[in-house]
Amino acid sequence: MHNPATPQYKTISVYTKFEPFYVRESQGRFTNLRWLCVLLTQMVFFITPWLSWNQRQAVLLDLAARKFYLFGLILYPHDLIYLAMLLIICAFGLFLVTTIAGRVWCGYGCPQSVYTLVMMWIENRTEGNRANRMRLAREGWTAERILRTGSKHLIWLTLSFISGFVFTAWFVPVSDMLQALTQFRFSAGVTTSILLYGGLMYANAGLMRDQFCRYLCPYARFQGSMLDQDSLIISYHPQRGEPRQKPGADRPVNADSCIDCGLCVQVCPSGIDIRKGLQHDCTGCAACIDACDHVMDKLQLPRGLISYSSARQLQESRAGSASPDKPRFLRPRIAVYSLLMLIMCAAAAYLLANRPDVRMDILPDRMLTSREPAPGQFEQVYRLHLLNTREETGNYDLSIENVPALHLQSDNVIRLSPAGAGFISVTVRNTSPLTAGHYRFRFTLRDKQTQRTIVTEPAMFRIPA
Repeated sequence: MHNPATPQYKTISVYTKFEPFYVRESQGRFTNLRWLCVLLTQMVFFITPWLSWNQRQAVLLDLAARKFYLFGLILYPHDLIYLAMLLIICAFGLFLVTTIAGRVWCGYGCPQSVYTLVMMWIENRTEGNRANRMRLAREGWTAERILRTGSKHLIWLTLSFISGFVFTAWFVPVSDMLQALTQFRFSAGVTTSILLYGGLMYANAGLMRDQFCRYLCPYARFQGSMLDQDSLIISYHPQRGEPRQKPGADRPVNADSCIDCGLCVQVCPSGIDIRKGLQHDCTGCAACIDACDHVMDKLQLPRGLISYSSARQLQESRAGSASPDKPRFLRPRIAVYSLLMLIMCAAAAYLLANRPDVRMDILPDRMLTSREPAPGQFEQVYRLHLLNTREETGNYDLSIENVPALHLQSDNVIRLSPAGAGFISVTVRNTSPLTAGHYRFRFTLRDKQTQRTIVTEPAMFRIPA
C-alpha cells in the first residue's frame, strides 16, 4: 500500500534577520556608466541653486511666497496642473523604461542608488577594500578600526548635511542661507530641512542601503508586474555556465564557463546571487555583469555569461538556439506608454505656450451689490484680482464688452509690477436704460501699446426690478 509522503512545513519570515555582507568594488563599462549618471545628477543637484536669472535665483521653489521660479517661467498655486502633468509624464516614463530594460532606473538614476554608490566609494577609501573590511570586523574594535570607521562616518555625515544645505537652497534663496550661515542664525524651518534631509541621506544611503530598497521602496514591489517576456533583465545563462567547475589542472578544455568564483555575488550591492534567477532585490546595477566579463576575459572566453537578456531569449537558449532573437522593442505596451507620454508632453507644451501673461479673477463686492446714483442708472462695484505672470512691468487697458450700455466709471489704465499681484476695485454703470434682469458681460484686458487682448473674464451685472 502506498503511503503518501509526510508534508514538510517551513516558516518564511517576511523580514529576515540582517546578515552583514561586504561589497567588493566593481570596475567595467556599466560601473563607468553608473558613475557618469552620478556625475550628471549631482551636477544638476549641486549647481542649479547657484545659477542666476534676471538678478534672482534661476530655480527656486519658494513655498513661503507660493511661487516657483524656473528660469524665465514663474508658476503660482493655480498652475499646479503643470506639476500634475509633469508627474504623470515622469510616471509614464518610468513605466516605459521599466518595460524596456527592467529596473534600470533603480540601478542608474535613483537617488538611493546614487548616494549608496558614493557612500560605498567613501567606505572603500577609509576602511579599505573588501578583504580589509572583513579583517577589521574579525579583529573587533581595535584602534585602527575605530579610526577608520570614525573617519568614514564623519565624512558621511559631512556630505549628508552639505547635501541637506543644497537641498534646502532649492526652496529658500541661497543668498539668504549663506547670510544666515555666516551668522549661525538659521530659521527653524531651514534647520529642520537640513537636519531631516541630511539625516535621511546618512541613514538610507550609508546605513540601510539595500534594506531600504528591499523593505521600504514601493517600486520594488510592483515593478515586476510591468515586465514582459521581452523586457531586458540581468540574467545568468545556465545552459552555458552549468555545471560549474572550479579552475584547475583537471578542468576540461571544453568545460562550461562558470568557474564558481563568486565575484558576481561579492560585487552585488544587494548581496544576492544572480545565478539563482531574477529576484526582486536586484536593482539592475549590472555590477555582476562587469565582474563576470572581467573573469571571462581572463579565461579567454566570450563575454555574456551574465548579461542584459529577456526571458524570451533565455527560453530560446534553453531550447538549444545558438543565436536567440534580439529583444523586440516595438511592442503594444511600449507603444501605449510612448503615445501617452507624447500626448501629455504635447498638452503641457500647448498649455504653456498659451499661458496668459495676466490672470484675472472677478470678485463682486458683497457689501454693495447694486446702487442707483441716478434715476434709471445702476452701478455695481467689482473687485479684480490681477496677477502678472511675467517679470516685466505691464501697462494695460481695461474695457467692458458684450453689453454696449455698460461702461466703466473708474480709471481703465492698469499698471502691474513685474510678477506682481493685487486687487483693484472698479465701478460699472449702465449709461442708457436697461430693463430689470441679469446681463452677462466680459472684462477685457488689452496691452496698452499693441492693443493685443491679454485676458477676458465673464461677469454679471444686475438691474433690480
